[in-house]
Amino acid sequence: MECSVENENPTIDENNQLGAIVTTITMQPGVTVTIENSPDSGSFTIIGTELSLTKSLDYEAENVLLVTLLCWKGGVEVNSVNVVVEVGNLNDNSPTFKETNITAKIPEDTKVNTIIIPEKSVTASDLDLDNIQYELTAITPEATDYFNIQGINNPSIYLHKTLDYEKYKFMQLILYARDRAPGSADGNTATATINIDIQQADTKPPWFQPCTFLNADKKVCISSGYIGRVNISEKMTEPLILKPGPLYAIDPDYTLNEKIVYSIVDGNKDDVFLLNSDTGNITMNKAGNTTDTFILHVMATQANNALRYSFTTVEIKVIAKNSHAPYFENSRYTGTVSAGLATLSLVMDSKAPAIPLKIFAADDDFPNKLNPQITYSIQNSSDFTVTRDGLVLTNIMLQSAATITVLATATDEESLQEANTVITVEVTPSTGTKGTRANLQYTAQDMAALGATLAVLLVIALLLLGLIVSKHYANTIKHLVGKESDKDPLEDVSNQSYQDDENPVWSTKDNESLRSDTLENGTPVGQQPSDGFLPLEPRVESSIATASAATKGGEEDKEGKDTDSNKEVKSILTKDRKTVDDGYKAVWFKDDIDPDTKDDVVVIGDQVEEEDDSDGDGDRNEEDEDEDDEQGSQHGDPVVSFILERAQLQATNGNLKPDQDADTEDDILL
Repeated sequence: MECSVENENPTIDENNQLGAIVTTITMQPGVTVTIENSPDSGSFTIIGTELSLTKSLDYEAENVLLVTLLCWKGGVEVNSVNVVVEVGNLNDNSPTFKETNITAKIPEDTKVNTIIIPEKSVTASDLDLDNIQYELTAITPEATDYFNIQGINNPSIYLHKTLDYEKYKFMQLILYARDRAPGSADGNTATATINIDIQQADTKPPWFQPCTFLNADKKVCISSGYIGRVNISEKMTEPLILKPGPLYAIDPDYTLNEKIVYSIVDGNKDDVFLLNSDTGNITMNKAGNTTDTFILHVMATQANNALRYSFTTVEIKVIAKNSHAPYFENSRYTGTVSAGLATLSLVMDSKAPAIPLKIFAADDDFPNKLNPQITYSIQNSSDFTVTRDGLVLTNIMLQSAATITVLATATDEESLQEANTVITVEVTPSTGTKGTRANLQYTAQDMAALGATLAVLLVIALLLLGLIVSKHYANTIKHLVGKESDKDPLEDVSNQSYQDDENPVWSTKDNESLRSDTLENGTPVGQQPSDGFLPLEPRVESSIATASAATKGGEEDKEGKDTDSNKEVKSILTKDRKTVDDGYKAVWFKDDIDPDTKDDVVVIGDQVEEEDDSDGDGDRNEEDEDEDDEQGSQHGDPVVSFILERAQLQATNGNLKPDQDADTEDDILL
């Protein structure tokens, strides 16, 4: 062939440079090549042996160009070559939205999964005809929790979660359209702003005011009810004054603000009261003739929807007429308190800084003007509180110096009548240090801590006192009962055995029986077991041993013995004295005892005490100790006098035998 081309079907990317080479032409000698006229021939030119472009191609305008080359030799066309040029499509266009700012209005009660923006409204186009991918992101926090798109290639937006007008009234999102996967270097992206206006719907019943929210989402608000007072046998013409305020309800869907209708559904006995259905005002239809309490059940209903309703109660007491309202004797009170004090610290009276500030509302219905039904409250501040007694306390820790003025109200809980006064509190800087008492004021907690400390100290003091008393009497009893010998068989005898003190007289038969039991068993009576009572004779011996301590020193001096505790003392019960005796037994008879009742008894008169007084200092000290023991016994054990009478009877009847006395180591005092 006289001419040909290297590539008859080349591909040239769009947006090419001017003069870009399409293909190379091969010609025989003497052959020339020309471009045949055609619609696309203007886009090409021949430079030497190369076919080049004369313009920049655009795939979106034309994607294929056709050019025909004619071969000439000697002025005669010898052949032709067709070249088909395909235009390469480059990603040179970004996706586009019809609208870049889209707004949708939806009610808050829209059901979940509802399409709020259809696909056609948010579909992007791309001149490159690429496959567009979509993504929805949030500008408003948590907006994507409520809204989402149907899919990566379906941009329609639907509701994913129930709306709450109280929480969100407006949300904003961004919709992305991409012609390449996210992160691609040659990708193009378009964005559209999605605005969601949430409209309040009729979702809540009326709320009586004031009310308290049950939880943080503020979906339910409960009224604590109302209270009022009317005088007995008196018909009021004006609407009743109620606490905490007039009876009324609101539509919590306040943008709708539907009309509320009121009605009494129960409690209006004898139709004493009337309720205005539009305003909620309660008036009297007739007077109340008894001091009854009316509990009115009131319903508030939306006029447009009977299913939106709520209830409350109105407590109205019929009381005796109250002639006087409470009033403050002072129209203004002034107090002072230091900054930095703990909560519930007392506010002091400015006129007398050492005295707590106390407000008082008088009531002339009472003789002393003191109405126990009056309570106090602070109306316009939470920094202070007032006790029922009128004491003003801080309700928080005041941080800095300032002058605070508050309004205090006194309320008669019976009649609901009120009085107001002004309290001005000067908060002074805290200038005291930890060790300074200049600004120290005591709170209720301080008083409680002090009381608890004093109570603990009192308990400790009582325990110590009980321990001291216990030790004191334990030593006294030990000294009286077991002073002379550790082997005394009567050492463990307790005075609790004397339970017959009201009948102290012993019969001769009882003494003989006890003595017989002792001789037969061969065991001292004081050592024999008993069921709750000790035998009578050991009781006598124990009491005799206790009572004889006072005369021990004097008897030892009269016998001329040494001062050792185990002296050898001869018995005076009989005229015969034993030579071997570990102790002694002395008998002291009262003046009214007749010595003639028994010949063997020696009566010692009152002169013994006088003789004892003439003894030496050592004997006197020993006698003082014994007298102390005797006094302790007399004060602590009232049975000593009883035993004396028993011992006298025994001595009178001759029941104490000399041989039995010789075995005993204690003195016997009768």
